[in-house]
Amino acid sequence: MIERAVTYPVELLDGLASVASSSLLRIAGAFREVLEPVVAHSALVIFTEDCTGRPRKKAGDPAIVEGVTIAELDAVRQRTPRGPVTTVTADAGPHADRPTSAVIAGAERPIAAWLADTGALLVLTDPQGPIDDRLVGALWEVVAAGIRQQVATAAPDYLRDSRAASSERAGAIAELTDAHATTLESILAVTRSRQTSAEDARAAVTEIASAAMVELRAVSDRDRQLAEEPVARAFARLREDLRPLARFGGPEVQFIEPPVDGRALPGEVAHAGRAIVRGTVLALVEQSSVGRVRVQWDCDGSNLLIGIRDDGPGELTVDTPSVQQLGARVAALRGRLDVQATPGWGSELHVTLPLDPPPATQTRADSAAALTEREWSVAELAAGGARNRAIAETLTISENTVKFHIANVLRKLGVASRVELAAALAASR
Repeated sequence: MIERAVTYPVELLDGLASVASSSLLRIAGAFREVLEPVVAHSALVIFTEDCTGRPRKKAGDPAIVEGVTIAELDAVRQRTPRGPVTTVTADAGPHADRPTSAVIAGAERPIAAWLADTGALLVLTDPQGPIDDRLVGALWEVVAAGIRQQVATAAPDYLRDSRAASSERAGAIAELTDAHATTLESILAVTRSRQTSAEDARAAVTEIASAAMVELRAVSDRDRQLAEEPVARAFARLREDLRPLARFGGPEVQFIEPPVDGRALPGEVAHAGRAIVRGTVLALVEQSSVGRVRVQWDCDGSNLLIGIRDDGPGELTVDTPSVQQLGARVAALRGRLDVQATPGWGSELHVTLPLDPPPATQTRADSAAALTEREWSVAELAAGGARNRAIAETLTISENTVKFHIANVLRKLGVASRVELAAALAASR
């Protein structure tokens, strides 16, 4: 039987264009608006390793988007093949190629999932009605490619946000790891005590606690993989990025390899480093008579050191428009850019990118800038005198979620009460 072709309105293409122009912070909401007429769903979640600071991008039901974890999404990705399969329905039962249900936000839910060629995962929870798998898969491939491109050319504001998010997540995972490890070690100590006679119970609890520690370590290791990239692997990706330049008649690009045992790079530094090198190389080859470009990476334990040199006319300065754009990216990560040019001999650029975020000695205005959009909403309502129940009803979230956000806000702003919170928000405006 020949399937009847389905024609989708031009609004779908217009919506996709809107998604492509959305910022990385807004892309999940924009994509959900596009997909809602195609397949109804309760929440849309994106999981991509391209965005190290915010690998999860979410929109929809607050109970889902605020509770979904990286571990849950990683488990779904392991079960999802790349590319589309056939047209399926939400109630067609288990599919041979992809999961139709998974634990999301702590509960087993119906899902539809797609894995793009970039490795980015799209999950729709509680999908309804027939699903045009090929259409959604094709749309997702376009959006996933756009996400990778945006990260590759990340604007300074996004780099700042990504670094702040990475630092916050690293602190949270460290605290969580320590807390759980201490608790589980205490359980093991008690169950191994000679004063305890319930051998069977002790053996069972020991086994459970040991398994929990292994699982916790796996989550911690997975988060570290998302947050960091070995310097040698980051440099290898850079070589692949620049390979087409030499292949299609561009200048010869020479690479000086970094030490293979160098410190792993924070994800946003690795992405920014590659983007800076690509932009610099393009700026250099725009000059006349450039035949060779040398790229060198090194790491002194605290900084990523990038050196780029050409054999061109030696005309670049810090005021060259293309160099100014590179300078903005470097400044976003609190780095340094130096340009040296010798007429007739070539130009040389040196970039230093700190691997660690700045110390937590920031003003309240800086701290307020690090609040997420939802935290801002909760903070403003709390500072205005609203109680937890009223905030929960206004934002359509649970009171426990409100308490969680308020705790984060107080911690980020370094205040102890709602009165101090109101003063801090006023001072940050």
